[in-house]
Amino acid sequence: MLALLPQLVVSGIAIGMLYALIALSMTILYRATTVVNFGHGDLVMAGAYMVLIFMVHVTLPFIPALILSLAALFGFGYLLHRAFIWPIITGPHLSLAMMAIAIGYSVRGLVRLEYGSEMAKMPRPFEEQFFFAFNVVMTLDEITFCVVVIVMLVVSWIVFSKTRFGRIVQAMFQTQRGASLVGINVRLYNNLIWGVGCALGALGGVMLGLILVLDPDAGVWTLLRGFAAMTLGGFGSLYGAVIGGIIIGILEKVLGTYVSTAFIDITCYLVIIVVLLVRPRGLFGQHATLRI
Repeated sequence: MLALLPQLVVSGIAIGMLYALIALSMTILYRATTVVNFGHGDLVMAGAYMVLIFMVHVTLPFIPALILSLAALFGFGYLLHRAFIWPIITGPHLSLAMMAIAIGYSVRGLVRLEYGSEMAKMPRPFEEQFFFAFNVVMTLDEITFCVVVIVMLVVSWIVFSKTRFGRIVQAMFQTQRGASLVGINVRLYNNLIWGVGCALGALGGVMLGLILVLDPDAGVWTLLRGFAAMTLGGFGSLYGAVIGGIIIGILEKVLGTYVSTAFIDITCYLVIIVVLLVRPRGLFGQHATLRI
């Protein structure tokens, strides 16, 4: 059985990269607004369905379909924050969480109106290939996941650490009231961040669509795993989100094989419970000024 461990770790890293991409998109939203979007999983699912619609019904190639899908989710995220989140931004966090959940359920309902409970499969943009190294097998999909997440992490780090835009977002993360007092257009930047976060989440949905069949409820388990990775890595930490996703992916594969397949479904719950009890800030969590 131990001979399977290297393969399980590699496969866990690959699926963990998908969780990391979802957690990274949620972290970007949190870094600007200190709001956790509990409807984010349904937006991830919507991104995959948008590509499916553009490829199947509009008959576009994969790359144009992907670009249009990301643009559509960026616009949706921008309008979502401007129309629904910003008007209640000064209210309690519970109101924001409930609004996000309600929007997520609404998106899920719209998808269900068109597709019902049927499963859908996104057309593959490239042939599936396998690569062997030291008795470990990796697919082209898994390599693609890893490359996409690493590129997104590097781009996010550069944007948030080395640019004026990133410094503004960091200022808003510390105190939105203080940022507005020094002339920052907080609403505009929050709108943009929500657009970017939703587009990045949609990219995660597209990656998932390469290996899984799609259904309107796919957003539920993607949200749980993304939130668990974000919790483990630490709220506000970009590299923490990636490391958290990888750890959860590996734990799911290893525990699911050596202990029980039930751990594939419950690992994310166990991680959230343990982290909140032992280290609520996660592995690399940042401190943010609380809004009272």
